[in-house]
Amino acid sequence: MADVKKIVLAYSGGLDTSIILKWLQEVYKCEVVAYIADVGQGEETAPAIEKAKNTGACQVIVKDLKEEFVRDFVFPVMRANAIYEGSYLLGTSIARPIIAKGQIEALRESGGDSVSHGATGKGNDQVRFELTCMALQPNVKIIAPWRDPKWDLTSREKMMDYAEKHGIPVPTTKKKPYSMDRNLLHISYEGGVLEDPWMEPDEEMFLTTVSPMKAPDAPAYVEIDFEQGTPVSVNGERLSPAALLTKLNELGGAHGVGRVDLVENRFVGMKSRGVYETPGGTILYAAHRAVESITMDREVMLQRDQLSPKIAQLVYNGFWYAPEMEALMTYVDKSQENVTGTARVRLYKGNCQVAGRRAEKTLYDPKISTFEEDEGAYDQQDATGFIRLNALRLRVRNRAGFFKGID
Repeated sequence: MADVKKIVLAYSGGLDTSIILKWLQEVYKCEVVAYIADVGQGEETAPAIEKAKNTGACQVIVKDLKEEFVRDFVFPVMRANAIYEGSYLLGTSIARPIIAKGQIEALRESGGDSVSHGATGKGNDQVRFELTCMALQPNVKIIAPWRDPKWDLTSREKMMDYAEKHGIPVPTTKKKPYSMDRNLLHISYEGGVLEDPWMEPDEEMFLTTVSPMKAPDAPAYVEIDFEQGTPVSVNGERLSPAALLTKLNELGGAHGVGRVDLVENRFVGMKSRGVYETPGGTILYAAHRAVESITMDREVMLQRDQLSPKIAQLVYNGFWYAPEMEALMTYVDKSQENVTGTARVRLYKGNCQVAGRRAEKTLYDPKISTFEEDEGAYDQQDATGFIRLNALRLRVRNRAGFFKGID
């Protein structure tokens, strides 16, 4: 790495990257560009710009990626119904490829020769950042301080001491050592007392959702319109992707919707405990599924649902720009062509429940489904042959002596 002259660091202003910005200058004796991706972390962006300058960044590049993030990354994952290990809506995972994509653009704009990030050698983010960077710029030089032999800040306590020594303000304290990642889709919390999977999170930790126990006693109803699987309006108001998700975050957060506490399997092989707030995303997944239920063919849905866990795994593991992801998402896009309609959900005390769904072109026919007189829309006698044909292989198996059932 002797030829490193200018490093573009993916900078958030959190503990790790605040330290790394100074560390890279000291160790590599080179210029460091602070690249800040605005994916909806809110108030964190402006202070991060100022802090990067004060810490010695030769240049600060800020990219507003909020609309692109929601439109081209969050919504496609939602249309795929991609949920990792049954609970995680991939809030951090799906932000990494767009952040890394912007980092490569910043590398080219600034004339840098290397990229760097603050991901540890134990986590998933190192994989996500670097797979994306190498997919978009195959020969890119990557500096990962946590894996660098010269890195000796091997604990959060040592990093906080380094920050104090160099006068670098950081959001993490020894009393609240949580590692937080925030974007428009969610906030994640790791570390500190959360490393004990038996310990309940401190209520003061949560930033975007009220406690379900303190949420309003009256429910709120929300209507979301979808066009070809993509949400386009909330309560009749047409909004941009980022504005729509922001609105749902506010509505869901006010009712304590979207908290998840789980132990997940990281790509590198270990188990990790994480706590997440995903209010708007939780609403979107429920509403989208409701519209699908009346507009999507049964077999098309079955095939899509079989792909969903694989898509979630690919996103989680950092393969957003892999050819298999492109192929799978082609099917997802096709499956969404008729998913146009409206879902109504009820938000109450941490719960998001579907209260209604409708679509102009619906596959739900009340004349067929009714328990009342159906006026000949469905001949119940047809079910006799249907059942007998489906039972044929079971009857043959029994007669052949293969069935071990009742003696």
